[in-house]
This record gives sequence, C-alpha cells and structure tokens, in this order.
Amino acid sequence: MEKPIIQLENVSVGFGPESDRTEVLTDVNLRVMENEFVSIIGFSGSGKSTLIGLLSGLVKPDTGAVFCKGREATEPGPDRGVMFQNYSLLPWLTVYGNIELASKQVFPNLSKAELKEHVEHYIEMVNLTPAIEKKPHELSGGMRQRVSLARTLSIKPDIMLLDEPLSALDALTRANLQDEIIRIWEEDKKTVILITNDVDEAVLMADRIIPLSPGPNATLTESYNVGLDRPRDRTTLNHNPEFIELRNAITQSLMAMNAEAKKLRSNTELVMPDIRPLDLSAA
Repeated sequence: MEKPIIQLENVSVGFGPESDRTEVLTDVNLRVMENEFVSIIGFSGSGKSTLIGLLSGLVKPDTGAVFCKGREATEPGPDRGVMFQNYSLLPWLTVYGNIELASKQVFPNLSKAELKEHVEHYIEMVNLTPAIEKKPHELSGGMRQRVSLARTLSIKPDIMLLDEPLSALDALTRANLQDEIIRIWEEDKKTVILITNDVDEAVLMADRIIPLSPGPNATLTESYNVGLDRPRDRTTLNHNPEFIELRNAITQSLMAMNAEAKKLRSNTELVMPDIRPLDLSAA
C-alpha cells in the first residue's frame, strides 16, 4: 500500500490558558499522497491557518502527531515550503534579495555564480525579471505574491503549503496566479496543499477537496474527489454538469455544517459576570 508523503494522525491543538482555553482543531486526520493536489476549504476562523502551521512544523500539536515521508515531523524543514497569505517578504530586500536569502539558507554550498543562476531562474519562472531590483513597496499585491511563490519554489520543497495565498487579490490577478500555480505544479509534480475559502477555486485547481468544519473544535470531514479532466478551462466550467454538481455538493455541505454550528452555539448558556456598580451615595 502506498504511503502518504504527509500525514496527520488524531491531531488536536488549542490556545490559551487552561481556564480559558479554545480548542481550535480536534481529532484531525489527513493523508496526502505524493504529487497530489489537495484543497482544504472552510469558513474564516475555522482553523485553516493553524492546520497549515501544523503541517509546516510551525505549530506543535497538543495530541496526535504529524508525519512527513514516514517520519514524525516535530519542526519546520525545507521539504515543506509555505506560501503565506500576507506575502511575508522582507521590506528592505529586493525581489532578488528575498529569494536569494531563502536559497542560501537551503543551499549553502552553491557558488556565487550558481546561486545567481538559481535565483534568476525562479524569478523568470514567475515573470518578474523586469522587477528584479525592486523592493516590496514598489510592487503590486499580485507581484508580491509572485515573489512569495518564487521564494517557496526556490527552496525546492517536496510539499507546497499554500495558506490562502490569493484571497486578497483582485479577480484578474487571482485568475492569473491560479493558472501560474497549476502550470508549475503540472511541470514539477510537487505535492500541493491549498487552503482556501473559495469553492470554485478549489474545484478548478485540486484533485481532492476536504471541507473543514466550523470552529472551535474544527475537524476535517469527508473528502470529495475532483474527476474533471485537466487542463481545466474556467470559461467553460460553469456550464459543466460535473463541476456544477460538485460545487453544489460542497457548498451545501459547508452550509449545513455552519447551520449546525450556529445551532450548537445558540443552545449554549451564556453566563454573564456578576458586576455591580460602586455605591457612590455613601459619604
């Protein structure tokens, strides 16, 4: 039986002191195979970024374990590259400098000429060569996200973890970067885990979609396989019966989970603190 390249086993994690603790994720299980493109979809605040933190090693589970290539992963490593929602670029470095810094950390033995060729290759891959000497404040949001993508690719990770990387972009830029990520994935066949709150984006890009239930105590639910042929043309997908059926099924599942979560919250008794004003009438 083929082993997963990355796996979560009965993982739970929460934050805050014991007296006021919030359980963010509870009993999460996930198996992602090599070269698979998986999308995890959920509402804001359900713990999607915490899940990426667990997979990358930036967040440690309270219970359960994270495995990468069959070994327990207890810290971050270059085999898992993260593309963040907020770019996370160093503002004092140029496009070249941001990618060079990451590359030098992972490939310290490259000569100066090899490093230059390596960095320029990934800058060219995301079509940013004309902006190679610009700093982040001189770039548009889409260009900054391209730098973030190039930086993630430059460390040659086996697994790419994309934490809602396109959510802040306009529709046209978002579509262009979706195509860019799909193109790069098809060429390199890396394993990709995409976090998103956009059902259409998940169906367009992924092989498999896994909804995350609303938090607190969020968990991954039944997955949906995407059988649509590649390449997928977004201009014709809206008329594809298979796409429509899958999108409706996932949307209805998310809405049902959200309604159930609201019902549970409304049935929870809210105990107000006994706070009384000071009696100022006394001398």
